[in-house]
Amino acid sequence: MIYPSIDKLLNIVDSKYELVHIAARRSKEMSRTGHYQMPEKMYLCKKNIGRALEEIAEGYIKIRKNQP
Repeated sequence: MIYPSIDKLLNIVDSKYELVHIAARRSKEMSRTGHYQMPEKMYLCKKNIGRALEEIAEGYIKIRKNQP
């Protein structure tokens, strides 16, 4: 089973497109700076893209909703 679940992530983020965009930006930031929100031993994934999704699922990355 894939962790974190797409169902759980879509409860936090409105669309799959937005989820991909946020995770990709965070993954690139991790690669560039080497800064992680959680201790590295707590991550289940080895790759930064998976770690970015874990951070979204755990609430370390706040999603702002744009109001029209």
